[in-house]
Amino acid sequence: MFRDTVKKLLDEGLSQREDLFLISFDVLSDDTIKIIIDGDNGVLVEDCIFISRAIENNLDREEQDFSLEVLSSGATEPLVNIRQYKKNIGRTLSVKTKENEMIEGVLTQANEDAILLEWKSREPKPVGKGKVTVKKQVEMAYDAILKAQVVIKF
Repeated sequence: MFRDTVKKLLDEGLSQREDLFLISFDVLSDDTIKIIIDGDNGVLVEDCIFISRAIENNLDREEQDFSLEVLSSGATEPLVNIRQYKKNIGRTLSVKTKENEMIEGVLTQANEDAILLEWKSREPKPVGKGKVTVKKQVEMAYDAILKAQVVIKF
């Protein structure tokens, strides 16, 4: 019952801010509410405050004692939502497939079904000695991805 009420308030808050979307929502056994959000343009502290107030201002602490955490999805967190892929087009991803293959490449496309990664590889020349740089790409369905993370470069 409490979880359903919180989820309804969360959904109402998110409906007022279409640039924000839910990554995870959980109500723990000690009534700690933990919400992780992301946004098409990133997440500011003010965005977390907005969602927090949308929930907290509509619950009665006399009826239910709870704690509330609203967090943004971290830069090192795996991508779990199609909108996260779309907002990271142009960035380098490290992808582990369900076949245990690791691929690192630039995310060039993301649609509702799959992503397209591109990278360059040094390979032996077909004839003679030496190597040549080859541009490679792979289209990968979301259900073939075990884990995908943005590669942070400094």
